[in-house]
Amino acid sequence: MHDHRKLGRELDLFDTDPLMGAGLPYWLPDGAVVRHTLEEYVREAERRAGYRHVYSPVLGKRELYEISGHWSHYSEDMFPPMRLGGEQVVLRPSLCPHHALIYRSRAHSYRELPLRMAELGGMYRAELSGVLGGLTRVRAIQLNDAHIFCTPDQAVDEARAALELIRQAYRALGIEDARYRLSLPGAGGKYVADPALWQRATALLAEVLDGSGVPYEAVEGEAAFYGPKIDVQVADSAGRESTLSTVQIDFHQPARFDLHYIGPDGAKHRPVMVHRSVIGSVERAVAHLIERHGGALPAWLAPTQIAVLPVSEAELPQAADLVRRCVERGLRAELAGPEQGSLGARIRSARLVPYQVVIGAKEAAADLLAPRLRSGQRLDALPANRFLTRVEALVGAHSTDLWDA
Repeated sequence: MHDHRKLGRELDLFDTDPLMGAGLPYWLPDGAVVRHTLEEYVREAERRAGYRHVYSPVLGKRELYEISGHWSHYSEDMFPPMRLGGEQVVLRPSLCPHHALIYRSRAHSYRELPLRMAELGGMYRAELSGVLGGLTRVRAIQLNDAHIFCTPDQAVDEARAALELIRQAYRALGIEDARYRLSLPGAGGKYVADPALWQRATALLAEVLDGSGVPYEAVEGEAAFYGPKIDVQVADSAGRESTLSTVQIDFHQPARFDLHYIGPDGAKHRPVMVHRSVIGSVERAVAHLIERHGGALPAWLAPTQIAVLPVSEAELPQAADLVRRCVERGLRAELAGPEQGSLGARIRSARLVPYQVVIGAKEAAADLLAPRLRSGQRLDALPANRFLTRVEALVGAHSTDLWDA
């Protein structure tokens, strides 16, 4: 069993400080590399899938969340309003009201739909100190979020495509989904009171799941306040489940914000809002990845991809040149010279680095490399350019394999 809090500190990925506050971790350089690489992977996957990215502010007027319904249904989880002149502003608990306003700011024709809007943006939850822990429960969240504004006839296909985007990301990240959950409302008044809305959205999400061919179970009490959702559950090494990714079909907020598009008949029509998050919060995703892989992240995501190990000081020039060639190819390499200890000690220190390259006198003279894989496999000596080209291809393909036959 791996604990991401312990590993994260041992590997210098993230830490906390009481002066910053509970639930507000900071990212160290290696952790920032992991986070940046993960975010860029998601952005590129979204771009290829037809999403366009926006930026929106982390603050909003209290009135915005009154319109969206967050204030009446979710205010206990929000930070208290701050008075600014004669107005009250709030740290946002969600990105969807901002995206609804961005959509509303321009007129739209049915020909523009589906309009896929994505953002990796900050949001804030007033979590109680007793539930905070590492990266899994934090107060400042970087959310991989997107909202698809579409016609009712497009909603199922868009939600199904979002689910496939999630599954594609899981393959690249080496994540196994534990189960799929159709999250429905439960008892109590925290949900929007509109039975027709719930019934319609639930039927569409069930159609998405059935069409995707994945087993799922319906669970009451886990829905968002404004509608049902598909939750993709993952499990840690102890078997504890958490939600990483979601897909939702929302009829509530388009009505609250009076969103519309002009249909082929020239009249106004109400769009459907599909909410979707491929990896959920970056913090929770990284926590799960650390525990899932025991810190040995896939090569494309690892903070250091290649450790260059000269046997002695005589090979330092060749080792430094190899690091330079790696950097020129966009690979992350670190030089671990003799000043850091014996060769055996340096190899052990680099045990989580995907590729360890030992350069002795023979390799230096012939521009050859004797690579070792993190798995312990030793490869036959091969020319430096051939090795780097192979690694570059595997990293570029976001493969979870360290080497192919």
